[in-house]
Amino acid sequence: MDLHILDHRLRVTSISKNGLVNYTHPLIKLIFLRNRTRCKFFSLTETPENYTVVLDEEGFKELPPSEHLQVEGSIWRPLNVASNGNASSSSQAVGVTKIAKSVIAPLAQQHVSVFMLSTYQTDFILVREKDLSVVVSTLEEEFNIFKEVEGEYMSVGCKDFTNGLQKNGKEAIQPTVHPVLIPQNQFCVMSLDPDTLPSIATTLIDVLFYSNSPKEDSESSAGQDLDCIKFFSFSLIDGYVSLVMDTEAQRRFPADLLFTSSSGELWRMVRIGGQPLGFDECGIVAQISQPLADGDISAYYISTFSFDHALVPEEDIVSVTDMLHHQRKEPAAT
Repeated sequence: MDLHILDHRLRVTSISKNGLVNYTHPLIKLIFLRNRTRCKFFSLTETPENYTVVLDEEGFKELPPSEHLQVEGSIWRPLNVASNGNASSSSQAVGVTKIAKSVIAPLAQQHVSVFMLSTYQTDFILVREKDLSVVVSTLEEEFNIFKEVEGEYMSVGCKDFTNGLQKNGKEAIQPTVHPVLIPQNQFCVMSLDPDTLPSIATTLIDVLFYSNSPKEDSESSAGQDLDCIKFFSFSLIDGYVSLVMDTEAQRRFPADLLFTSSSGELWRMVRIGGQPLGFDECGIVAQISQPLADGDISAYYISTFSFDHALVPEEDIVSVTDMLHHQRKEPAAT
């Protein structure tokens, strides 16, 4: 298999809910006015806590500094696993499960922190730019590794990275086993033709910026049973649109414009973390994706500024719940 290091240099940011009014103009520009910006990688995810915005350096220029904008200090680079020269497609319905053992687990063992962004089209593994030499050294036996340079892919090895650090040399730390929350929403993973974005503009703006969360005034915590959770993710990456929304939000969009896999599968969420997870702990994605891979259970995985979110097929949610609660030595609950 091939591993691509994409050309995008990304920033991971968070916009507070009460500061959103200061950012609606640049966000609308980044979503709808592609000819007005040079941004090629943009993702916006709403959770009960905040809005996570992942975007390239051109897009980042559109966000004015303010007390309402938090910026993780690193430059992140997206990796993409390709099979037979083609990006791993969600039509295979395996998602992060396919790369759990070949990519996620080895990087966790080398103490490399990852930030996951699954889309309708593929799975992006974001790593800090400073960790690229460790990534290449760790994965080059398993993958042919190519680096994108101005749209062309060039074969690379450890020697192509200047810092010379090939292994972290750190013993893998047993990660904290974080609590999980399983809300009742059913989710859809969908896409649309980007040329039809203007047709859903008013609905998308309404859902993103004006819809109240089902638990607007409640803080999420590990011990709290949320019936539903506010979660909506929009990505526009290299001209491809991906949408993750619950079925309640889906009903607000024209059915003839959104498309999903032929199975029309519904997904349930596993939300990881009782307190904000931060960016330095390694192995968080692995502790969820590894048991799912062992059970051959498909999963999308979306990291955000505060918490992580895995989406698993609805028919597997009971077994996933039991598995994760057993992993945490807690009684399983539905």
